[in-house]
Order: sequence, then structure tokens, then C-alpha cells
Amino acid sequence: MSTRIFSADRLYPVDRAPIDNGYVAFDAKGKVESIGNIADLPTADIQHFDGILIPGMINAHCHLELSHMVGRVDTGTGLLPFLKKVVTLREVDIDIIMQAISDQDMKMYQSGISAVGDISNTSHTHQTKMSSPIRYYSFVEMFDFMQDSMTDNTIAQYKEVYNTHIANEKNNKSYVPHAPYTVSKRLMKEINLFNNPGATVSVHNQETPPENELFLKGTGAFHDFFDQFGFKYPSDICIDQTSIHYLLKHMDPRCKTLFVHNTLTTRDDVDAALAFSSDIYWATCPNANLYIENRLPDYQVFLESGVKVCVGTDSLTSNWQLDIWEEVKTILRHQSYLSMDDVIKWATLNGAEALSMDDQLGSLTIGKSPGLVHVDGRVDDQGVHITDSKSHRVL
Repeated sequence: MSTRIFSADRLYPVDRAPIDNGYVAFDAKGKVESIGNIADLPTADIQHFDGILIPGMINAHCHLELSHMVGRVDTGTGLLPFLKKVVTLREVDIDIIMQAISDQDMKMYQSGISAVGDISNTSHTHQTKMSSPIRYYSFVEMFDFMQDSMTDNTIAQYKEVYNTHIANEKNNKSYVPHAPYTVSKRLMKEINLFNNPGATVSVHNQETPPENELFLKGTGAFHDFFDQFGFKYPSDICIDQTSIHYLLKHMDPRCKTLFVHNTLTTRDDVDAALAFSSDIYWATCPNANLYIENRLPDYQVFLESGVKVCVGTDSLTSNWQLDIWEEVKTILRHQSYLSMDDVIKWATLNGAEALSMDDQLGSLTIGKSPGLVHVDGRVDDQGVHITDSKSHRVL
């Protein structure tokens, strides 16, 4: 069969308004040929779905290499106890790690994820990424705990990880800093030198109150956390500004910047970031935020600023599944003032743009090969009802 046609009660092209009783036609290679209302089609073989159809989703922030950690860390502890557990529990038998990576990659694909921005501290995910139908942007994440004595060894260690991950026509990679509280000024500078302008650089941002306290006042729980590992913060850690300002002082504005979590980000923080660069994306991981800190970002800040939000899952250390549709449901359940149209765009096109994959992914645009996802649910005059809905890959 050369052309396949799919229709649904409501079709979300994303780059244009939703289409009730819409259809999308794909060629034999999975490229969008046409799109519209089924009433405009001549008699044709159409596969119809109750509910909605959307393009393949983008998981903008994931730690696939931690897939073996599911259920091992308690919920609601706050970020610092969570990080300590991750550090002490992540090392298990390599066969268990590799199997979990492979299993979760396939689950993500089947649930409708077409691309992933994946944090990589090791080379464990390389093999799966090379054979996966999912496209990956590997963020080789570096940190030296702000210890200048560790910077050279950190660079050598993560160069090996970086060289293992392959960049090709499907996948990409870059060096990235972990978070403002773990990366020294010198390491920030080296990361900037390693990456080419236009690369996407991901960084954890403003996830917990002690993070802002550290940079605003030079005090707080991060000092005790570092003491446990024998580290001391540099004396100039206090900059009398929130933590994002440390990042803005030391990151490269020529790169795309993907700030992740942003649980405490304010309008002033967003404005400062926009003054730094216009190429900024804000990844939200709502289920992980609830899992760790039992709080969500103030999405009104991002709506009012008109910035681009995308959606991630974080890892199975801090989530129950790597399923972007479950993240969409959580956002809409807790923040009902948000429109489904906007949040679907966050989960598709915005993420594709953040990873520089929007030439092929993120919207049902003629000429693209974004994949197609069915979400079961009920569509009526009041909208789309998705409380118990699931997402399933169609193409």
C-alpha cells in the first residue's frame, strides 16, 4: 500500500488549528502527503480512530540510563535526599542496566515518543540509541562539584562518554552542565568551547528552594549536602541573585538553551534569560516535580512571557513511567486554565524545535515524517475528555 490515511474525531496538526473529523495521509516512507477534513476526501480506505490523533511526541528531558532505578527512591523527600539516593544506588549489574534501557526505549516508542533529549553520564545508552526507531539528542552531562582540582579529570572522563555517543543524520550530541550548584566557572567555560554555536545545551534549573538560597545568600542545605562528599563551595558562591543568573553569566548565548524543571522560576528570571538569548526553551517535568518536591512550576509565568515550553519525563528514579502523554494529563489536571492545544504543542513541536529536529518532527506538516499517535478519549461540544486516556503509536 503506497498511501495510508488516518482520521479521528479531532486531529491536531499542531502547526495549525485542530481539525474536527480530520484526516492525515502518509506515503509509504511515513511522510505526510496531505491533511484536511474527511468530507473533502473522495471515497478512500480510511482507518478511523475515536478520540484524537497527534504527531509523535518529544521527551525533551530524560535520563534513560537510570531506567533500572524505578521504585528505588522514595517520593516527596525533596531534591537533596533524592540526589544522595541516586548517587549511592545507581550502580548495579550492567546486564540489568542494559536490559532496562532497552525495555524503556521500546515503551517510549510504543507510547508515541519520536525523539528524546537524553542526559548521558555514561555510555550505557549508546547501543540502544543506535538501533532505536526513536531519535536521540544525547546531552553528555558534566559536573566537577565546583572543585577546580577536579575539573581536568572531569573533562577527561566525559570526553570518553561523548566520543562513545554517535552523532549522525538521526542522532545528535553536545556537552552540557549539570546544574548551577555543581559546575565551576572553569568547567562552564570549557563546555562553551567544546560546543559549536547552535548546539542545544540542557541544564537543570531552579528545582528546589535551597538552590536559590545558595546563590542569593551563600547559605542553606547545599553546604551540608556537599560536606557529606568532602567538598566545599568556593567563597564567591553568593552572587545576590537567583541561581539562573549564575548560568546566564557563564553559558554561551550562541547555543540553544534548554532550562529544565524551572519549578521556582519567576517572571524576572524569565526576563533575564530572554535578555541573554532569544533561543531559550523551558522544559517542564511535572510528574518528577511532584515525585521529588511535591510542587509544580508557575506556568502562568511562561504563558505571560510568551516563551516556548516543552515537556520531559525526567528518569524512572523520579517518575512512574517515561510517558509524555501522562505528563500532559498531569499538567491539565493540576492547571486546568491551560488549553489542551497549548500543552500538546509543548509536547510536540516545541520539543522538536528545542532539539533542532523540527524539520522532520513535531507537527503534521506536509513533507515531514513526525509519526502519528492515537489518544483514546471522548470529543464533544465541551472539548476533549482525556481523564483516563492512553496514547498509542499508529505510525
